[in-house]
Amino acid sequence: MSDTHDRAAVHTRTVDGFGTVRVLRLDPRADAATVHAWVREERAVFWGMNGLTEEQVAEIYAHLDTLDTHHAYLLEKDGEPAGLLQTYEPEADRVSECYDVRPGDIGVHLLLAPASGAVRSGWSSALLGAVASYVLLGLDRRRVVVDPDVRNEKAVARFLKQGFVAGDVVVLPEIDLPDVYLPEKHAQLAFLTREVAFPGDA
Repeated sequence: MSDTHDRAAVHTRTVDGFGTVRVLRLDPRADAATVHAWVREERAVFWGMNGLTEEQVAEIYAHLDTLDTHHAYLLEKDGEPAGLLQTYEPEADRVSECYDVRPGDIGVHLLLAPASGAVRSGWSSALLGAVASYVLLGLDRRRVVVDPDVRNEKAVARFLKQGFVAGDVVVLPEIDLPDVYLPEKHAQLAFLTREVAFPGDA
């Protein structure tokens, strides 16, 4: 596990009864072992990296780090790695072929770390709340779009419980480029507006 204590957070949120969540820019090399340990698990099959080596994972995130439209972050809860967050500009992503992108939209992919020890009630909700505060308030966006695989029922239910509103079930087209390959994906779109998530800050 990489030492992140000296790494500046782009966002920090303290959740009552849960702890402090920090959002850190992902270091593709330093964080590769942590991310690889998560994405190779069967529970992360929908992330699409199950069979990759640690070096391949590092290369993917090193490439992502060169883009202006897509970004990756490590979530920490009280200093311990708690999840992987990716944000993207929807108009620069294949999801834009499946819905009408509005000004102020931001796309999110989220992979939560496996539970260590006893599963604590409210863990997912607290981390999702911290992510929402970063992308909607910290980045000053109006709406978050997510596109989990329709078969990933846990992720879909988690987003809906957090206040996301289900959109259409869509087919994200295959992407086959020299640097990127993404297979066709049947996805459940869902949206969370700033007015719903943070009515006092809308």
